[in-house]
Formats: sequence, C-alpha cells, structure tokens
Amino acid sequence: MHIVLGLLGTLVTILWLLYRLAEMGIDLGGLNPWAWRRRRQWRSRSQGNPIYALESPMELTALLMTAAAKLDGDMSGDEKRALLTLFRETFHLPEAEASDLLAACVHLFGKGEEIRDNLAAVVRPSLERFSPEQAESALELVEQITRVEGTPSRRQQDLLEQLVPLLRPASPKKGQWR
Repeated sequence: MHIVLGLLGTLVTILWLLYRLAEMGIDLGGLNPWAWRRRRQWRSRSQGNPIYALESPMELTALLMTAAAKLDGDMSGDEKRALLTLFRETFHLPEAEASDLLAACVHLFGKGEEIRDNLAAVVRPSLERFSPEQAESALELVEQITRVEGTPSRRQQDLLEQLVPLLRPASPKKGQWR
C-alpha cells in the first residue's frame, strides 16, 4: 500500500509542477513530436517565399508574363500597358483588379532570382491545374510579352526555352515490344 501511495504522490507532484510551469508560461507541448511536425510544416508554408505557393494557373501566368517583361530590368511603359491590356482582355479583369494583379506580380518577382534559378519549383504547385489549352495560352501570352519591344532578349529566350518543357511536356514515345 505504501508503494501505491508513493507512486500517486509522485504523479500528483509531477502534474502539479507541469500545471505551475504552464501558469508561468513555459509550454511543454513543444516536446510532442507530432505537434512539432505540424508546426514545422505550417512554419515552412507560412514563412516561405509565396512565389513557390502559387496554385492558380491565372496567377502563375500573370507572374510569368511580368517576369518576361522585367527580366532585363525595369519594364517599359509599353510593356506595362501591354500587360494591363492582356490582364483585362485575357483574364477578364476590371481595370483596378488588373492593376492590383500587376503590382502583386511585380512584388512577387522581386529581383527575379527565383524565376531565373528555380523556374521548375515555381511552376510545380500549379502545374497539375493547367489544362492543355491554358498551358498553350500561357506560353503564347509570355511570348507575346517578350515581343512587345521587338525581338526578345537572350534572358527572355532562356525563360521561354525553360518554360516550354514545363508547360508542354513531351508525350511518351511509342516503343516496340522486344
């Protein structure tokens, strides 16, 4: 009996200490491995670069169009007007929303390292949501923006060359049975 009373006393003491630690603001819930995993996933999703979380084909296409215009530095007035016109006509957005979309894309583009270095990672989250028609339209729109000021620059051509295999994957080759 004295052993049971000792175990119960120890258990009550431990619970009381945990309660007092929680009252002082020390959270021991961080030791839970399942909660730690969920917190880590949430932190990476919420604190990561939002350019890698674009899931909408329209948003990604708008970002790629803006990237094509800004790859060589600041975009010109002609490129900006062309982007706003295409946003309004192609995406059927009112003037204010087209302007907001352009501002958001310019902000997401930043200095452009993600687009130049990790284009596949930027495109991957929304790739499965693209229909074949949307993918073709996205390629045409990006190419149209690259031609606003004449011939595309080398960086713009590189962007298009990287984008084509991502949005228009090669069909599997038919082989022979051996």
